Amino acid sequence: MSSPRPLRANRDFLLLWTGAGLAFVGSRISTVAYPMLVLACTGSASDAGIVGFFANLPYLLQLAGGVLADRVDRRRLMIACDLGRITAVTTLIAALAWGRFWLPQVACVAFFDNGLAILYRIAERASVRNLVSDDDLPVALSRNEARQRGAGLIGAPIGSFLFAVARWAPFVSTLVSSLASLVSLLMIRTKFQTERVKGPRRSMTADLGAGLSWAWHQPIVRVIALLIAGSNMLFAALTLSLQYIVRNEHSSAAQAGVAIGVIFGISGVGGLLGALNAAWWTRVASLPALVIGCNVAWAVLMPLVAVVRSPAGLGALFAGMGYAGALWNVAAASYQQRVTPDELQGRLLSVAILVAYGTVPLGSMAGGFLLNSWGSVHTVLALGACMAGLAVWTALSPAIRELATAPHDLASQT
Repeated sequence: MSSPRPLRANRDFLLLWTGAGLAFVGSRISTVAYPMLVLACTGSASDAGIVGFFANLPYLLQLAGGVLADRVDRRRLMIACDLGRITAVTTLIAALAWGRFWLPQVACVAFFDNGLAILYRIAERASVRNLVSDDDLPVALSRNEARQRGAGLIGAPIGSFLFAVARWAPFVSTLVSSLASLVSLLMIRTKFQTERVKGPRRSMTADLGAGLSWAWHQPIVRVIALLIAGSNMLFAALTLSLQYIVRNEHSSAAQAGVAIGVIFGISGVGGLLGALNAAWWTRVASLPALVIGCNVAWAVLMPLVAVVRSPAGLGALFAGMGYAGALWNVAAASYQQRVTPDELQGRLLSVAILVAYGTVPLGSMAGGFLLNSWGSVHTVLALGACMAGLAVWTALSPAIRELATAPHDLASQT
């Protein structure tokens, strides 16, 4: 694709970038609010883990979403996702406003809210290359990563502070952000996908099989997804551990909410800086060096969460981990977007996200039960030991070393 418009003057990309950014802020707010709501109402880490399981369960069910993103109009699909999230969150707001808390309802709303957010994200990421020129693609993806990190930077503390005001307040903010995203989508004129070749439509199973086959025969895509799968499972448990630690360190939910907001605010700065510096890192470091370096950094920082208790200190630890994660995400996304045909973008993204994030529900569930059984210190140390094992495996893996000679080197493309 070729476009005469520079990225800064690309109206439709800027609308998509802004609208999706607002949607991500809302998603981040609700993601933080769900476990805080459960811990405040029940005090049970197991209940929070169950809600986290249902919130992350859609990662296991998204392959059909990837097929949808390649089959239907991606813009209309994103509009439908916004409408669905608005409906789901509204039911929870109404219940909380009336002073009602029912764990199954919270789990169901979290499932639909996050599930539609995931489908929205697949369609949005698959659409970017159709709204910008090839030369602008790496910069656009870097800005998307910075936007996502920025959403985390402001979304998490906003969610925590709003929860300290009222338990329903974070979800109202999510509702408003979804409405704003919906308006921005309605204003976009550019098509979100190339014209498909007309002919008999294959079954969803056949389409899914084509995406899986393509992904399996791409070594870099396969290795990247498997590495992230292990680390994401650990980070799901670590995030729940953080909220459990902070809640036990403070006498009220409001104080805990403020502390968590400070931690996530500092953490978000690290992620944002990582996204902004990612293009430079992909020029000066090889892909194997980035993969190994990020895993080693996580292995060093993760166990320190067991002993640090100040919000500023915890925020600094998560900022370091977020920095590493952000630059790695940009490098991986730039490679994937360039080598994947447009007609397979949705399916490839869904496969990659499934493998990478399919372990997140297990991490949330396991983290909750480990916290109840072992306490926060031993749970975090166990997570750190697992991360160290993953880092050692990454450093010794022949497949990782072979990535240095892979085609489409990232350093030459950014």
